[in-house]
Amino acid sequence: MDISLNFERPEQGPSSGPVSVGWFLTSDKGAVLFDPPERVSQRQTNRAHAKSASRCPAVIQLESRYFMVKCPFDLHIGFGRDDKGKPVLINRAGAASSIRSNKLGEVLTLVNESEWRYPDRPTVQLQLPYCFIADEMVFVTQLSAFLHYRPDPLPGTIFGGRFPISIWPRPLMWAFEWHEPGKDIVLRRGEPLFYCQFEATDPSRPVQLVEAEKTADLEAYLEKIGGVVNYVNQTFSLFKAAEALRPKKLLTPKPRD
Repeated sequence: MDISLNFERPEQGPSSGPVSVGWFLTSDKGAVLFDPPERVSQRQTNRAHAKSASRCPAVIQLESRYFMVKCPFDLHIGFGRDDKGKPVLINRAGAASSIRSNKLGEVLTLVNESEWRYPDRPTVQLQLPYCFIADEMVFVTQLSAFLHYRPDPLPGTIFGGRFPISIWPRPLMWAFEWHEPGKDIVLRRGEPLFYCQFEATDPSRPVQLVEAEKTADLEAYLEKIGGVVNYVNQTFSLFKAAEALRPKKLLTPKPRD
């Protein structure tokens, strides 16, 4: 899809300096649980040898382009069916779970079986409040944390995605396709949950991630584009309409304490 946005550019042009990307939490409820996204970097590695991979420019370039979102919860979830054959999530941790069973459904949901891509692969969604914005054309790509090793691999794959945060800022969720529902999903608080990669018009420009202020203009714009997925199948078709409603400036860096 061809998307051309008429954002105002600084006088020196869009190719000068880093690309500013803002992040914020759409809700302050339990905000202490959600760590700031951080740049992927294998810093505690061997850099003594000149030929070490830690000093390889290509490796450094790759790592610097990904930002990590950590898992905010400890979860141990199994899959089953009730006596009517309806698919259900099972809290394997039971009484030892860090999340109360009556609160689990507020953060983790099992997608309706009719919406699964494959009949034998359940889809689950972990609701998150992370949202990203930019005041120039920037796409975000969400993908698995492929640079981090898991001794107990997840029994499936995450749903990746790519969309322009400059006109379509929306909360990211962790969506998972359960290839082996006979194996449990185990997530640990503080471990990498997924990566984000940000692409501007000029791919050579570095990305600067800053915490964004939830201004009145930003909150009003989010309200105008929020929830439309429930009413329209192809939300990308709304980009032009969203652009017409978008204020010229959405990203205001939050003052540092």
